Amino acid sequence: MAPKAAALVLVLLAISGSRADVNPDEVAGVIWKYFTELGSNAKDTVDQLQQTEISKQLNTLLKSNLQTVSAYAEDLQERLVPFAMELKARMEQDSQRLKEQIQRELKELQAKLAPYADEVHQQIGTNIRQLQAKISPYAEELRSQVDRSAGELQRALEPYAAELREKLQDNAQSIQASLSPYADRLQQQIDGGVESVKERLSPMADELKAQVEQSVAELRRGLSPYAQEVQDGLNRQLESLSLQMERAAEELRSRLAASSEELRAQLSPLARELREAAGGDTESLRQRLAPLAQQLEQRVGQTVEAFRQQAAPFGETFGKQLVQRLEEMRGKLDTGAAGVEDHLELLEKEVREKVAAFLSTVPPPEN
Repeated sequence: MAPKAAALVLVLLAISGSRADVNPDEVAGVIWKYFTELGSNAKDTVDQLQQTEISKQLNTLLKSNLQTVSAYAEDLQERLVPFAMELKARMEQDSQRLKEQIQRELKELQAKLAPYADEVHQQIGTNIRQLQAKISPYAEELRSQVDRSAGELQRALEPYAAELREKLQDNAQSIQASLSPYADRLQQQIDGGVESVKERLSPMADELKAQVEQSVAELRRGLSPYAQEVQDGLNRQLESLSLQMERAAEELRSRLAASSEELRAQLSPLARELREAAGGDTESLRQRLAPLAQQLEQRVGQTVEAFRQQAAPFGETFGKQLVQRLEEMRGKLDTGAAGVEDHLELLEKEVREKVAAFLSTVPPPEN
């Protein structure tokens, strides 16, 4: 087996062998990333791949997981090797084929829509305005939820600063004895607050994604009468548009989750510093705690405000991304020039479908 294919199979087994329920999307994501990186910068990428955290964990993952699903993993490996090699060759062929097909269809679509250019412009313009009208309340609600969640978290943490100042009035041994439980409670409050923030914000991404799907469906209905003879070309362009918009929605979800985790990462050192102070000598305990007691409230406030400033505009940014995608589509229908995104995203979609179909042929391991 070629070294590159072997590396890919190991990564796939690390993911698929780790649990009985194989996630085709995760496996497809690995394959897509692997092949696209190989195509762009083969040697450097392969060298870098060997340095990744996944590669470092391969031995542990394989040893622990293959013991429980060894027959399944063996079967999967036997099938994955030829599939991976065949898929790489198919991708190279399909890439050029799909690229030419998109360009040809878009030229035909542009020619058919040319007599209705004004109507098409008006239809897309209407769709843009309707999408903005739909997204705007959600963007405002997202901003409101960020403000509300940040405010509640800050209020929940405020008493800890006053409590720490009160503790400084006790004797040193009493302070030291109560400091670790205090730090634990602070960390629990931080974790609970961050999880509450995530629970509030995550559904917003789902709601925005649903609005995107509805908007694309409305655009399809509006443009179909002008492209009856070239429906395949129109469908492919709308499919590409939908993929781009869905990706923007997933990016919004990821950014919200990442901002929440960053909030946790910025607040958690407060509890850690308190634990470290508790482990020092009793004599200098007050000297170490006094600055932290003075700074605690301020640091919490600054951290929460930074989160608020970062996450609150995400909804508006998402709305601008969607409008930009629609404007780009309007430009493509005017000029007949295909974009890089059409090609790559539709090719990736084909790859994901092939991986899902392949994995469906591998029987799952028996419990």
